[in-house]
Amino acid sequence: MTDQSTAKPDELVIVLDFGAQYGQLIARRIRECHVYCEILPHDTPTAEILARRPKGLVFSGGPSSVYDDDAPLCDPKLFEAGIPILGICYGMQLMAKMLGGEVRGGGRREYGKTELTVLDAGDIFQDLNPRLIAWMSHGDRAERVPPGFIETARTASALAAMSDRSRRLFGVQFHPEVVHTPWGMEIFRNFLYQQCGCRETWTTVSAVTTAVRAIKDQVDSGKVVCALSGGVDSAVTAALIHRAIGDQLTCIFMDHGFLRKDEGEQVARTFGENFQVNLVHVQVQERFLSRLQDVLDPEEKRKIIGEEYANVLEEEAGKLGDVQFLAQGTLYPDVIESGTREAARIKTHHNVGGLPETLKLELVEPVRYLFKDEVRRVGEELGLPDEIVWRHPFPGPGLAIRIVGQITAERLDILREADAVIIDEIMAAGLYRRLFQCFGVLIPVKSVGVMGDQRTYRSTIVLRAVTSDDAMTADWAQLPYEVLSRISTRIINEVSGINRVVYDISSKPPATIEWE
Repeated sequence: MTDQSTAKPDELVIVLDFGAQYGQLIARRIRECHVYCEILPHDTPTAEILARRPKGLVFSGGPSSVYDDDAPLCDPKLFEAGIPILGICYGMQLMAKMLGGEVRGGGRREYGKTELTVLDAGDIFQDLNPRLIAWMSHGDRAERVPPGFIETARTASALAAMSDRSRRLFGVQFHPEVVHTPWGMEIFRNFLYQQCGCRETWTTVSAVTTAVRAIKDQVDSGKVVCALSGGVDSAVTAALIHRAIGDQLTCIFMDHGFLRKDEGEQVARTFGENFQVNLVHVQVQERFLSRLQDVLDPEEKRKIIGEEYANVLEEEAGKLGDVQFLAQGTLYPDVIESGTREAARIKTHHNVGGLPETLKLELVEPVRYLFKDEVRRVGEELGLPDEIVWRHPFPGPGLAIRIVGQITAERLDILREADAVIIDEIMAAGLYRRLFQCFGVLIPVKSVGVMGDQRTYRSTIVLRAVTSDDAMTADWAQLPYEVLSRISTRIINEVSGINRVVYDISSKPPATIEWE
């Protein structure tokens, strides 16, 4: 299996990741300024960085101290490359130390909302108030700026920002990317527009145009099969490729038995009838279920499903003749969560880490570098119906990773019915578009209940509902009590085998959105 990266826009800003908690959030904020941005490891070779001709660089924060023996560093040549650089938190401390300033370790830690005073509003603080509230999270601090720099902001106890205007090097000790720094977007705008000379060219229309051009260049006259799940990611992928190459695309929609209620019919109607896309609907429920018999480990579930998914795709593609390409709805968070040099693997996504190397198809992944909200906007631009564009994220392994423990046909039916009740009530309450995800989880816990004056000993459904922008972080949703009550009452009354419903009030981090 080979992979070919999707073509990128002409203008690029690169975030060098030093292990930041908020690295992905920095990239999102830059894209919200309509400037295309990607994240690369801090030790990416300078030649590779310069070859991509970035308009600007951002050094992220990170958990290390610049005095650690194994502290992540950058190539000093980057400071002499003539590219504007913004260092954030650890990125500023690194800049200060490497360029001849002084950074002191330990001492008084600043954490949380902190007042700072702007000393010089001539560059990245342009048009901002002289007194501001910023979000701090650091122990080390820059005590003396390097030669050529000036202090541009301070808190009561520490240097908060510095600038070298002649070299267009800037550092901030606070985190402009988080919502707790309410004016942080102005820092990015001033850096991107005034210092880097970026234009606001990263738009939905430009994303579609770029993706279509890249698909045509990569595929040429070849045939593509698309692994269509019915979710927004694969749906937008299919619509983009169909716009680019038309009937060279065949979508394979696989019912592996882990879909939600009535999902197969909706997908067939949308793509087979409305979009007239070549669609193959494969029924392989028993095949997948037999592979997962007695498998309890969630990571093993994902790997098995990914492997079997690839096997079925390869078999079906073989029936279509000379197919060279496999299209997938891989997103940027999928890539990040599956593990990079700076980010530990959280879980294997079936379309990132679950496909075997023996799959002899070249990948086409036109939304690989997009976040979820960007994919939705592309879907709207392509004319996809709202029920697809605004459908809540649904994992490739489906209900198989929303059943904790053993997967059986009976447990799948229970969860499928409970999940349908949840979605129905959330929609009836007008909350569906306000939530990032809501769903049920069937856990291997039974409890005693009383129904019709009879003792019961039945299973438990966990209700999960979260708010999020991009799935990298999420908060549990504070649903109205009356909605929770209706969901619980209906599930217990209508779904055989359930006598208890509980609500998950965990945020991400430390939890993940899905349970497995």
